[in-house]
Amino acid sequence: MDPDTVTAPLRRQYDDIAARLKQAPSGPERDKVKGDIIALFKTVDQTITDLSILKENIRKLVDQYKELAQHESGDQAPQFTGAVPVVHDHLNASTYIEKGWSLISLGDYSGAIQALNKALELAPDDPQAQSQLGWAQMLHGDYDNAMNTFQQVLTKEPANSLARINVGYICLKKGIFGEAIEHLSKAIRLDNDKKATLYAHYYLGLVYFEREMYEDAQSFFQKTLVLGPNLIEAYYELGRAQWYAEEHDAARETWAKGFKANKLTTWGKRCKEALERAERGEEPLQ
Repeated sequence: MDPDTVTAPLRRQYDDIAARLKQAPSGPERDKVKGDIIALFKTVDQTITDLSILKENIRKLVDQYKELAQHESGDQAPQFTGAVPVVHDHLNASTYIEKGWSLISLGDYSGAIQALNKALELAPDDPQAQSQLGWAQMLHGDYDNAMNTFQQVLTKEPANSLARINVGYICLKKGIFGEAIEHLSKAIRLDNDKKATLYAHYYLGLVYFEREMYEDAQSFFQKTLVLGPNLIEAYYELGRAQWYAEEHDAARETWAKGFKANKLTTWGKRCKEALERAERGEEPLQ
């Protein structure tokens, strides 16, 4: 929708009132102008409220779309759940940082990358802009650039555990398991961010699963579920590690627990699918 289709009628009312005011009305006409100004203000205020509600409803549509897309792809990237950034204005860089955050939350990663690069042109090395740019690049699948961006963040902030687990995740996706273990283990040792510590255990489980070290993988997935019982994907992956370790009964029990824990999420549904496949004697999906 063209923004002008929403604002054009209101602007015409504004221009009409402005033109009437220039004529310096008096008496009843001035009172009428006053009433029209108040009415226009109330209309604009209500329109802003209605559009804000619509904007939040659109975010719900985005979340539903992401849920469907994740169900098909099995994507395991850390979910972007950052708060709206509170930033100091650096030559208007804050405008682009906030825009980047909004676009990431909406799933428009290419648009976010463009906005955040603009923010960094205005405020080079801004840590918030760099961190968000890394998220956008990673979620867009641009792992090489994301790795470089996060490395710049870690150069300035070595204790930034979220940046470190993202590097670990990228290394996992690229099959660089040694570096993945190094970064994820360091995030666990730092233990300065609950989300980072949770995902560090989870990703280490995935690393050891990929290396076919199923007992080690199970250990990390079990620790993940202690730290975050609501991370349902850990049930799914723990079941897979148990299945490939020939612990089929344990795998079925784990998937049943995962589905029971949350039947409506992508990973709850994947647990149910794995359980049904197991009952048919089929291997779990990758």
